[in-house]
Amino acid sequence: MVIDKIALALAIIGALNWGGIGLFGFDTVAFLCGGQMAILSRIIYALVGLAGLWCITLLFRSSDEETGHARHTA
Repeated sequence: MVIDKIALALAIIGALNWGGIGLFGFDTVAFLCGGQMAILSRIIYALVGLAGLWCITLLFRSSDEETGHARHTA
């Protein structure tokens, strides 16, 4: 699904940003968007958080649901 890929990309961006904060003390989103409390930064942080929540659903899906194939039972 397209939304799965978008959510995963946003979650990866968030993870890389947190990695930068943890390793180097540098918040790339805040740097690019005018600080942590800037409205654009807050929107990005919120989208990354929502994407993380969406990615939780990926853990509980069967492979049949991901490919769109129906499961055949006999």
